[in-house]
Amino acid sequence: MEHKTWTTRTAEKAQWGPGPWDGEPDKEQWADEATGYACLIVRGHFGGLCGYVGVPEGHPWHGKDSGDIDAEAHGGLNYSDSCQEGPEGETICHVPAPGEPEPLWWVGFDCGHAWDISPGMDLLTRELTRDWTGHDGPIRMPAASYKTIAYVKAMCAGLAGQAAAANVSADR
Repeated sequence: MEHKTWTTRTAEKAQWGPGPWDGEPDKEQWADEATGYACLIVRGHFGGLCGYVGVPEGHPWHGKDSGDIDAEAHGGLNYSDSCQEGPEGETICHVPAPGEPEPLWWVGFDCGHAWDISPGMDLLTRELTRDWTGHDGPIRMPAASYKTIAYVKAMCAGLAGQAAAANVSADR
């Protein structure tokens, strides 16, 4: 699989202010080195990153609801579906390489939980708190942190490893 990146939300990022998201792509696709599974990172609406692993037809996770998949990921699995239609740089879908299995079933997680920093949500809560209280700051959990591309890639690698193990277990 060809490694690809997309940056599509430049105008939104300018409103978020400086942060670790500066210079990060809004979407990235690659093949996990250890398993060969297709992986994606897609930036969510509020700026947090989401990670996905694509499993082919015949895999025990293919076609299953995320709640029925026994796997661990940041904040838990909360997505499973086939490719989305829409602009290539913004959808949960990849550009398959020649000979790569299609269609894939995408299983994923997001980094937009209460303990995660999402720059778009920070912008929204700053505006709301300024209007309501006069305080100019985002509303965050005390130990909240932004989950970077590197972090989400590591989580995707872990999820790909679990997908590979589930596939081996199903073959026994």
